[in-house]
Amino acid sequence: MPAFIPGLELSRRFYTDAVRPLLEEAAPGIPHSAARLGSGSEVLGFDTERSADHEWGPRLQVFLRSRDVSRHSGRIRHLLAEHLPKTFHGYPTHFAPTGDGDVRVMRPTQGPVHHRVEVTHVSSWFTATLGFDPTSPITTADWLATPTQLLAEATGGAVFHDGLHVLTPARTALRWYPHDLWLHILACQWTRISHEEAFVGRCGEVGDELGSAVVAARLVRDLMRLCLLMDRRYPPYSKWLGSAFARTSAGDRLTPSLRAALAATDWRTREEHLSTAYETVAALHNDLSLTDRIDPTTRPYHTRPFRVLRAERFARALTARISDRTIRELPMTGTVDQFVDSTEVLGRAETAREVGRKGIG
Repeated sequence: MPAFIPGLELSRRFYTDAVRPLLEEAAPGIPHSAARLGSGSEVLGFDTERSADHEWGPRLQVFLRSRDVSRHSGRIRHLLAEHLPKTFHGYPTHFAPTGDGDVRVMRPTQGPVHHRVEVTHVSSWFTATLGFDPTSPITTADWLATPTQLLAEATGGAVFHDGLHVLTPARTALRWYPHDLWLHILACQWTRISHEEAFVGRCGEVGDELGSAVVAARLVRDLMRLCLLMDRRYPPYSKWLGSAFARTSAGDRLTPSLRAALAATDWRTREEHLSTAYETVAALHNDLSLTDRIDPTTRPYHTRPFRVLRAERFARALTARISDRTIRELPMTGTVDQFVDSTEVLGRAETAREVGRKGIG
């Protein structure tokens, strides 16, 4: 392989130098937008040389007006297949099947290029990706039933050209949750923590260090996701959660405590490091000024000798600040990925929406 070029930059150059001239030949005068959005580590900015082994390379979306998709998409795809360069900056532009479903990988070819330039319409692409169209008003159900990974994919990446003047406003509408809904989602995340924070000690007390460690790992993940939500960043799925967390404002401060909690071999040490992390995150909450200041110190769990934050205090305070009564009365389940942990659900927009709608009643 040639010297590594980050995928977004490779796709940007590919559009400018190879795809756009052919678009102007295939459909002269037809407005379009171009971007690299959707799935792929490069969209989130986490790609490395390893990423090139599948579904990575010179690829992008070209968006046309709805009427122009039916009129011109076939000719555009054909012209690209016949006239795109076989390689671009040393990378093959042909994507060959791997035998693993629809997964493809860059391979040299002497024939037409099976390219990864998707020609589509803005509303169609977003509906297929998210399950709804953000060029229309976004409902509370739309927000809550959409996994944060999919929202990260739709708002990440880069727009190379927006001749339609539709793509950028749609992404702007998706940039972050409405304020009251954000408060609700934060409250739901604090609630998740409140449900299990006492179990690290309780499991350890009965000699179940393995169970205590499992609970601690769940709490670490919930704290990481909470910090991303506090930073107004959509938490990605597990592969990139740590990488995304490291970029938050709390990453440097919290990582030592979280790693120590995960590495601990006894529950008391585990609880000590988690308590430090709880107090750090609680202080971050106070810094946001979303509620009145809440005491960030840990304390015993009722009469039991386990150190906890009593995270439900933060959930209650946030809920009290929600002015929209409809949102304030939502069940404390939050977004679909706050109560579902299944790739089979969260990786499919329509399935996630079906489950999410049931979760919010």
